[in-house]
Amino acid sequence: MPARYELTETQWRKIKDLLPGKPGDRGRTARDNRTFVNGVLWVLRSGAYWCHLPERYGNWKSVHKRFTRWARAGVWEGVFEVLTSDPDNEYLMIDTTIVRAHQQAASGKGGNQNEALGRSRGGLSTKIHMLCDALGRPLHFVLTGGQVNDSTQAERLLDGVETAHVIADRGYDSDGVLEKIEGLGAIAVIPPKSNRREQREYDKELYKERNLIERTFNKLKSFRRIATRYDRKALYFRSFLYLAASLLWM
Repeated sequence: MPARYELTETQWRKIKDLLPGKPGDRGRTARDNRTFVNGVLWVLRSGAYWCHLPERYGNWKSVHKRFTRWARAGVWEGVFEVLTSDPDNEYLMIDTTIVRAHQQAASGKGGNQNEALGRSRGGLSTKIHMLCDALGRPLHFVLTGGQVNDSTQAERLLDGVETAHVIADRGYDSDGVLEKIEGLGAIAVIPPKSNRREQREYDKELYKERNLIERTFNKLKSFRRIATRYDRKALYFRSFLYLAASLLWM
């Protein structure tokens, strides 16, 4: 993967002070943070095995070990949360996408329990439930097995948010989701299901903006490590997701 896929100078300036090991932090100073992050980006974009990491990024075992250590410490999530601290909440959007799991994601000790893997029509898969702001930027994720119904995670996505409207497809047209949105003081922009006795009105023009969240999923899936799940641990797949989403904010 060529160097043009690495962090630009502008992107690096936005996150360098959010990473462990910077001058002033306790412990050893990590002078190679940028090289390390670029190495993780190479794996994220290429979808390759860690052992195929180019030598310019260092020993692959060391890079992989450091990635997992940062994942367990919440570093990737922390960077994402700082970058997303000023969203455009004029309206919010929720939606899901299915990610096919590679066979190596189902291997190893411990099985698949509590790792957001499940059986769906396409086989073993993970479902990414996502909340986006009015500019189509990711704000929050929930991972479940691929068989989980979209609307079951809506309340988790919407906890604590402030907005005037929530846009979603008719798969979210349930009494529970509508009550959650009403409790936020927001208006649901959700087409009613055909089997509803009373067909609710909704803002059809505003609903057209939902294409933004679909485009965001497409951008995230341009990273091969997101388009296919190779990681057995949900924590590591989620960490790659936070890194990919962070790039959309830089």
